[in-house]
Parts: sequence; C-alpha cells; structure tokens
Amino acid sequence: MLIPVILSGGTGSRLWPVSREAHPKPFLRLADGQSLLQKTFLRAAALTGVEGVLTVTNRDLYFKSEDEYRQVNRAALPLEFILEPLARNTAGAVAAAALNVAQIHGDETLMLVLAADHLIADEQAFAKAVDTACELASDGWLVTFGIRPDYPETGFGYIEAESAHLPTRNGQAAHAVRRFVEKPVLERAQEYLASGRHSWNAGLFCFKAATLLNEMRQHAPDVLRSIEAAMQGAQQTAGQHLRITEIGMDDFAAVPDISLDFALMERSQRVAVVPCDIGWNDIGSWNALSALTEADAQGNRVEGEALLHDSRDCYIHSPERLTATVGVHDLIIVDTPDALLIAHRERAQEVKSIVQKLKLQGHDAHRLHRTVHRPWGSYTVLEEGERFKMKRIEVKPGAKLSLQMHHHRSEHWIVVTGMARVTNGDNTFLLNTNESTFIPAGHVHRLENPGVIELVMIEVQSGDYLGEDDIVRIEDTYGRT
Repeated sequence: MLIPVILSGGTGSRLWPVSREAHPKPFLRLADGQSLLQKTFLRAAALTGVEGVLTVTNRDLYFKSEDEYRQVNRAALPLEFILEPLARNTAGAVAAAALNVAQIHGDETLMLVLAADHLIADEQAFAKAVDTACELASDGWLVTFGIRPDYPETGFGYIEAESAHLPTRNGQAAHAVRRFVEKPVLERAQEYLASGRHSWNAGLFCFKAATLLNEMRQHAPDVLRSIEAAMQGAQQTAGQHLRITEIGMDDFAAVPDISLDFALMERSQRVAVVPCDIGWNDIGSWNALSALTEADAQGNRVEGEALLHDSRDCYIHSPERLTATVGVHDLIIVDTPDALLIAHRERAQEVKSIVQKLKLQGHDAHRLHRTVHRPWGSYTVLEEGERFKMKRIEVKPGAKLSLQMHHHRSEHWIVVTGMARVTNGDNTFLLNTNESTFIPAGHVHRLENPGVIELVMIEVQSGDYLGEDDIVRIEDTYGRT
C-alpha cells in the first residue's frame, strides 16, 4: 500500500499578486484550467498501489482543498486531511502524517511526500522513480528524489550522492546520500554541475511510516514528542471516504518550526537519493511560471489579451483586461482586479519583498483577492469607499452562511438570481429574484440557499467600520465559531 501525502502549506509570496495567503500557490490555475493542487492529486492518484490520499494543510484552506479534489477525484479515492492551525514547517507536518498513516493503515505502509505546488512534466519517468523509491523504502531507507541539474542554480539546495550504486530492480540509479548542501554561490554551483554527483533537492520523499518515526525518535525527538501530544489531543471526524484530523492551536504551537531536511534528513545515516529527470518545476517565481507559456518571435510570453509595440522578452499575465506595452523589455507584468505588479525579470525573486511591505502596512492585498472563496461560496468586492462597500455574493445550492451579527455595519441584500432564505432577528422568510431586505447593525442574521441553483445577491454595507473582522459568529455549519 502507498499513501501519497500532499503538503499544502506555503503561500507562494513570489507569485503575488495571483498567489495570496487566502488563495496560495497550490490553487493557481494553469492554462489547461487545472490548479497545481489538482495536478499533484491526479499525479499521486495514478500511481500503483495508492488506496487513498492524505493532505496536510492549514485549517482555513480545508474547504477549498476539498472542492479542488472533488472536481477531479473521479475514482472516488478516500481522502484524509490533517488540518494545522498555523504554519510549522515540514518536520511537524510529515511526522503528523506518519503517525496518522501508522494508526490508520499500519506502520509498514509506504508514504510518498509531495509538495502541492510543484509541476512534473514527465509523469512516466516520475512513476518509475517512485517505483525505485518504494523499493528502497521497503528496505528501510529514507528516500529523497534528486533532480539532475542542467544549469548551475543558486536558488536550490543540493544533494551529494555516494559514488556506489544501490541495487534496484528496474535499473534506475540510486545512491546513499553523502551530504546535503545549502544553496551555493555560483562558483560552487558550477562545480556541483560538473561533478555528476550532485542533484537539486526537490523536497520529495518516500519511506515507511515506521522508518520515519523510528529515525525521528533518534534524531529529532523533540519534534516527535510535541507532534505526538498534538495528535493525541486532535479532534477527529470520519465519514464515507473522508477522514479529518484537526489539531488544536495550543498543542500545535509547541511543535518546533523546522524543516524535515534540517530535523532529520541531514542527520540520519539511512538516507538514499534517486536522481531523476522528471520535468520538475517548483514554480518558484514568475520567471519559472512564464516558461510554461510559449514565446513569440520577440521573446514575449502572454497570458490574456495584450498589444505589444516594440517590446521584447516580457511576460504579461492579464486575463481580465487588455494590457498594452510600448518600447519595453525584460519586464514581468501581472494584472489582477485589485493589484498590478511590474518587475524586471532579473529581480523576480524580490516580489516577496512587496508582500512583506503589505503585511507591515496592514494592507489586505497580501492576504485576500477581490474575490474571496468561502465554504459556502464566494464574494467579490465590487466597490468601496468611505462608510460603504458593495459585494456580489454567490451561495452554493444547499449552503448557508453562519448565524452572525455585526456591531458597526448594516446590510442591504438584493437577490439577483435564485432564492434566499433569510433569518433577520426573530423572523425567517424567503426572498425571490429582485426582492430585498435590510439587516440593521446588531441584528442576528443568516443567509441560506434552499434551492438547486446558485444564489446570487448584491450586498450593500454601510457603517463606521466595514472590516471583515466585525463579525460575531453564533452558529456555523463549517465549525468557524
């Protein structure tokens, strides 16, 4: 049995403004309409011996992740989720996954740890590499995947392999790991490229649950003890083809913030590497993402509608409106409804500094898009100004918002399509298309969609304070009280 473990916790700040905390990189959709998370799930589900997929993610991203899987999980593979209340790096996440796998499936079960936001072009080569890794993992190795470098990259860590080969049934190369190397300077990266013994560290792993836990007990006991305590106090929910383990904030806060590489892989003597050519791309910057789009004769890569005059070697992402350029070169231009990024291609890695500045300023653009997804549907901010905000609200059939109250704002609701069931104070009633109601500040209220088609509404807020944190949830179907 093989259980793929998808780690979906990064924010992808280098891909701002498309990637944001509430809509991070794994949910970024490529030209074929599939998100990186969906591609990772499908890649994992296609492997031999897979009987379920376990995802470790932030609690706030659970409903969005489940929606993504539901769209592509045609084989109805069982889904398991471990929900973290905050980010704690990969050591704690992988240890929690191993404890879960050992408990549910047995400690001899193989685990394949995958990042949710990587792209792998050659899935046949990937499957062969996984087959080799599973063979080594069955013999008690902690296996990592090394990407054969084709240029001296300074932004990746490297794995140095021993020269001797480990025996494998399918003839794929495999070696014991001599050491892990941090991101090198250019001269050292050039030496690594020429050596033939070094590969990029992709952050992909394979091992038995028992092997991982035993090695962590020896080399990272503080991480294991803290995550064992957190998992013991976690809340578990199980249903048909779905199991959820939600870790509490107080327990998880004690888990050390450390990567699996630092905590274990660099210390263990049982680490093997499978060097491979699988068309791997970590989509770590706009330059990496732009490479997926074909260039024109002037080297420009365009997604969306654009008019370019005397422009070359630019990447333009403008899916919602026309972008025009005149006499520019080597630029990254990313246009979204509420933010525009213009950067030099050679400084693509510095986009994360914009996100850091937005956080320091308390600007919501680091966290939210104009369209925000919720478990019940979504809302889009149409316009806002002093003392007012207008939203377009979409509620899925059968879904309902929390029973809630606002201290500082009142709301006017107008039904555009569908039917709404409204709770307003002590009254509950239905609203049809083109009907409206008013919710005064301080009134307990709720919006539901009792129909079989999507409910679309316009909400007009007015008041002294219109922030999203002015909400008191009294009851909620999705456990957000």
